[in-house]
Amino acid sequence: MLTEIFPFSFAINATAIAGASLWSLALYWGLSPVSEWVMLQLSRWMNFAERSLYTSEAEFERTKQTREAQNAFYASLLSIVPFLVAGGLCNWGVELALGNSWAISVGTIACIACGVYELGRRDGQS
Repeated sequence: MLTEIFPFSFAINATAIAGASLWSLALYWGLSPVSEWVMLQLSRWMNFAERSLYTSEAEFERTKQTREAQNAFYASLLSIVPFLVAGGLCNWGVELALGNSWAISVGTIACIACGVYELGRRDGQS
C-alpha cells in the first residue's frame, strides 16, 4: 500500500520504533514534573495565541472555558513530542553502545524503573 502512495520504498525498523516508544514512556514517567511543566507551557501558549483570533471581548469570554479545555487536551497530546525525540536519542545511544539486541530490553527495564519511581514519588506526596 505504501508503494502505491510513495514512488520510493523505505525500510521501517520495528525494533527502533518499539525501543524509542519504550524509552519515551520511561522518560515521560520518570520526568513527570517536567512533562507537566511542558503541558502547562503549551496550554498557556495556545490560550495566548488564540486570544488574538477574537475581536469581540464578549465572544471571547463566552467561549473561554470550552477553548481552554480544548487547548489543555491538545497540549497534553503535544507534550509527548519532546519525550519521543529524547526517547529516540536514548534508544539510539543504547543501540550504539550495546547493540540492537539490547534496545528493547533496556527500554523495558527503564519503563519498569521509572514507573516504580513515579509510584513512589506520588505516594510520597500524599
